Amino acid sequence: MTVPFTESEERLALRESVKALASKYGYAYMAEQVRKGEKTTDLWNDFGKHGFIGVNIPEEYGGGGGGMGDLAAVLEEAGAAGSPLLMMVVSPAIVGSILTRCGTDEQKQKWLPGIASGETVAAFAITEPDAGSNSHQITTTARRDGDEWVLNGRKVYISGLDEADVVLIVSRTEDAKTGKLKPALFLVPTDAPGLEFQHIPMDFVAPEKQFSVFIDDVRVPADALVGDEDGGLWQLFAGLNPERIMGAAMTCGQARYALDKAVEYAKTRKVWKDVIGTHQAIAHPLAKVKIELEQARLLMQKAAALYDAGDDFTAGEYANMAKYAGGEIACNALDVAVQTHGGNGLASEYGLGNQLVAARLGRIAPVSREMILNFVAMHSLGLPKSY
Repeated sequence: MTVPFTESEERLALRESVKALASKYGYAYMAEQVRKGEKTTDLWNDFGKHGFIGVNIPEEYGGGGGGMGDLAAVLEEAGAAGSPLLMMVVSPAIVGSILTRCGTDEQKQKWLPGIASGETVAAFAITEPDAGSNSHQITTTARRDGDEWVLNGRKVYISGLDEADVVLIVSRTEDAKTGKLKPALFLVPTDAPGLEFQHIPMDFVAPEKQFSVFIDDVRVPADALVGDEDGGLWQLFAGLNPERIMGAAMTCGQARYALDKAVEYAKTRKVWKDVIGTHQAIAHPLAKVKIELEQARLLMQKAAALYDAGDDFTAGEYANMAKYAGGEIACNALDVAVQTHGGNGLASEYGLGNQLVAARLGRIAPVSREMILNFVAMHSLGLPKSY
């Protein structure tokens, strides 16, 4: 019997399969790879071999034929097992979704099978030093030169370029009629002449690194343009809504990992005569995290269902709210988990300290919580625009 607000048997089976595989790696594997300065390629390839990377890609291009809800479930379970894969947010979710909805037949045939299998990793470059969260202020430009496009600009905080084969660059082209700049998306091989990137050291450690990108007279053929040159912002948001949904999935996974660790510790750590979980000062914060986590998960699942149903505007509203809720619960869960462990919460053995710092990113990227509040105030509540 199907009960409203519960996932299908297929989705639940997918979760169990991902959990079983991700648990074979876990946080210990991730931490060891980081310490050695190595990538999590084995985990990525194993996920690809089992069909998890491209579960949202259409079957005709080698994917699982599922939706964003399925891909979000994969990333959430991976995170809950301590083995999150950041490039799942980028490669199959953002780039894969944009190509599926906006790409030409030739682009789909060329890129989607590799993205689905994980053999091709695609990065996404939108953020700029002087634009921040304001995509309307992007200054990276593309101009026509015969049957080629020439790109110039700069990007910052771009994930995984050192392991990517291609990067989808958000730029702007000039409208010949109005002289105004309009958004345009270009697929650029990461080894293209004129494309350079520099590593940005971060205070939290992760296998996926961040980069500044320099785009100097990068030439690409005409067929590197994704979608319609006059397609407008909807082509961009075909990928940004999945980005927010997957951001929520990743942070919900982080929160589940932290909560599981804290609950287990509270059940087994004995001080004075009882385990610490018998005390309300320990139990109540954990119970609050559980409630807030389920709220965030419901928002994420609703956003994914709306996106998969093709309701882009409402999906955008809930994707933003889900991303906000996910960022909050990840921070709250890690904070409570560390407090539950006491001094052990920051010991490397327990695997929480670095995640505490990493969870803070969920309140900033891929869009800040302040911009989400602006969106909800304006679009959901009908208040005047404040920026």
